[in-house]
Amino acid sequence: MCIVAAHGAAAACLWLLLPGVVGVTLALLVQALGVAVAWDRALLGASSSVEGLDLGPGDTAVLRHRDGRRTPASVGQGRFVSRVCVTLPVQARWQRSLIITSGMLKAEPFRVLRLWALWGRVPGSAPVASRQLPA
Repeated sequence: MCIVAAHGAAAACLWLLLPGVVGVTLALLVQALGVAVAWDRALLGASSSVEGLDLGPGDTAVLRHRDGRRTPASVGQGRFVSRVCVTLPVQARWQRSLIITSGMLKAEPFRVLRLWALWGRVPGSAPVASRQLPA
């Protein structure tokens, strides 16, 4: 709700600052963006959202969903690895990217995830991301 309200305020500012059709169009687009972002964030709490990640050899991984399902997936090229986040383009039933930030995991599992994302290997064979840490 706050996301939609913030985008509504931004849309109102654009409507007031830009006269005519341009201002109205931009305001509507910003408000639509707010609704889309709120919808996307709401889907993260759905039972089908990804809750955990079991890393396999090479480019394979198993996605664990909130409802208990496990989906095998292949991680494609175009990964981004830094000290604050890892972005994994997942090739499964749907084509999306997983973004895992350093705050979602403890230090050692996040280090192992970064190693796996870079080289496709992990020290040991235990699951890395068992669950996202509570906020």
